[in-house]
Amino acid sequence: MSEQTIVHLLRHGEVHNPDGVLYGRRDGFHLSELGRTMAQRVADTISDRDIVHLVASPLDRTRETIAPLAAARELEVHPDQRVIESTNVFEGETFGGKRNVLTRPSSWRHLWNPFKPSWGEPYKQVVARMTEAIHDAREAAAGHEAVIVSHQLPIWITRLSLEGRSFLHDPRKRQCTLCSLTSIHFSGDRVTAIAYSEPAGDLIPVGDKAAPFSAGGAPEERRP
Repeated sequence: MSEQTIVHLLRHGEVHNPDGVLYGRRDGFHLSELGRTMAQRVADTISDRDIVHLVASPLDRTRETIAPLAAARELEVHPDQRVIESTNVFEGETFGGKRNVLTRPSSWRHLWNPFKPSWGEPYKQVVARMTEAIHDAREAAAGHEAVIVSHQLPIWITRLSLEGRSFLHDPRKRQCTLCSLTSIHFSGDRVTAIAYSEPAGDLIPVGDKAAPFSAGGAPEERRP
């Protein structure tokens, strides 16, 4: 019988982002106080599981999200560039109210192909790097469980790929809210199930659950 392994894809917690910008891969964006509470909630919820391997993207918000779980499990966190946020030409821009970058005609030239997408890193490239990292984590945790802390788009696109669904989607309908777990169950190297849970779901402001990125501390008119 093949070994049963679970790789959990954990999205980071709320980010302190009072200007409401698409921060992408930019330095200097850390968890808010609420985000740290979310991260602790995740640790409190899953630290008694058979987790033996931890991975995080190199960005501050993912490393801060995994810290409470790493402390509880007494495990080293392995940084992995392959699970980093996707690139996006709109990084640094805002998407709320009158400041919405998508209302500017100069932005429209980037929107011609939502299947690729034309505004950022190709979905197939995101899935390829994420899948490699997931299988490496699966091997490292064979017969046990691993946690990879990543970002909403890479997690969601990878799930769509694993489930054989189209990459074309509405960002507001991604099932990947703050500090959520997308849990991939393996038998050997074969995916047998994908589960989803929200350990910190009750901590998330209702208006933020469907947001494509986090804007903790931003006024309503600057939220995406």
